[in-house]
Amino acid sequence: MSQGELKKLVIKAYKDEKFNDEVADGEFTTLVNPDKYLVAYKPEYSEQQGQGTSGSQPKFTRIAPQELDLDLLFDSSGVIDGEANQKDGIIDKVEAFKRIVFDYSGEEHKPYYLMIKWGTLLFKGSLVDLSIEYRLFAPDGTPLRANAKLKVKGTIDDDLRVARENNQSPDLTHYRKVKAGDTLPLMCHRIYGDSKYYLEVAKVNKIAQFRKLQPGQELFFPPIQKLA
Repeated sequence: MSQGELKKLVIKAYKDEKFNDEVADGEFTTLVNPDKYLVAYKPEYSEQQGQGTSGSQPKFTRIAPQELDLDLLFDSSGVIDGEANQKDGIIDKVEAFKRIVFDYSGEEHKPYYLMIKWGTLLFKGSLVDLSIEYRLFAPDGTPLRANAKLKVKGTIDDDLRVARENNQSPDLTHYRKVKAGDTLPLMCHRIYGDSKYYLEVAKVNKIAQFRKLQPGQELFFPPIQKLA
């Protein structure tokens, strides 16, 4: 990719929290890239007051999941891309977008899991808030332009979350992409200093054929204490 190549923000919907089962027609590409996005980090504290004390001492409890705030533009006036459509406006585009980020998975009765990619941004989570402001209209009232504001709460699969929150272990959780020539024993040796854990890592990652790793495949390596 050349340095000046324009990359559009993409949102992909998945049915599962592992981000393996993609939703059919569940990909949205923005018309215009946002000029900003906000990632919020929220440490949480308890406010319990000790017995016999006159004040409370906030006590750290955990780091809450990250939240991503994002604004997206919809336009069919033709001003931006030269493709005016005053008859149908942006209704179909907005509805298609809502089916990706807002519709419920029929199996779990909950919104789809979303993966948002743009530049260095890679955010995985679920929609918690969506508002759409219509700002430009055709003479008959058909909406021609709108801004969608969405808030996505970060999510992480339970196995990786438990590994990362294993504060008793001196070993850090490692999350790695497979490169050409990598094998699971070799990767275990790099991370743990011993290749003997490769069967446990294969089990955690639900890999049936660990001898056939695919370049680009993402694997996580939990603390040795969790594997023991």
